[in-house]
Amino acid sequence: MSQLLDNVVGELAKLPGVGRRTALRLAMHILRMDPAEVGEMTAAMSDFRNHIRYCVRCNNLSDTELCPICADPSRDRSTVCIVEQVKDVISIENTRQYNGVYHVLGGVISPMQGIGPSDLKIDLLLDNIARGGIKEVILALSTTVEGETTVFYISRRLAQCEGVKVSTIARGIGFGDELDYADELTIAHALHNRTAVK
Repeated sequence: MSQLLDNVVGELAKLPGVGRRTALRLAMHILRMDPAEVGEMTAAMSDFRNHIRYCVRCNNLSDTELCPICADPSRDRSTVCIVEQVKDVISIENTRQYNGVYHVLGGVISPMQGIGPSDLKIDLLLDNIARGGIKEVILALSTTVEGETTVFYISRRLAQCEGVKVSTIARGIGFGDELDYADELTIAHALHNRTAVK
């Protein structure tokens, strides 16, 4: 194999879910592309990596200080949906069933991976609640053991916030499933049938 091809395959294989065979197919496709298209693709990736920011209010991806959702005056700011990752915001937004704002934790509590509460954006959430105006917090985390641990921890922290209803999405999503693998209808039903955390 050409060293140049081997280098590209090696780099593509670093992406999650991409093995060497898939990386080889992608590399051969890139080789067949017009050089200008390849240049546009690599420029877009470089711009994304070098200029993307995190929203100062919700920790979602953004090009500016506030993400488009937080900057949208038509969103219901009294309801905050807490999710694990940015991809979960995209999954929920695709349902077109939710008009509140979000809070992206950036992960879940996982002692096995060395991730504790201080590694997540929980304090930013509590600061936002302390400013007032938030009436409901929806915990929309994956139903893994780590997700459930995080729900338990956050619900205990939020118990100190007077006047804030805490709920979880209904468990139409199977235990152990990830939000980004659920279809829009399942997520929509889960949002509509959320239950209060005891």
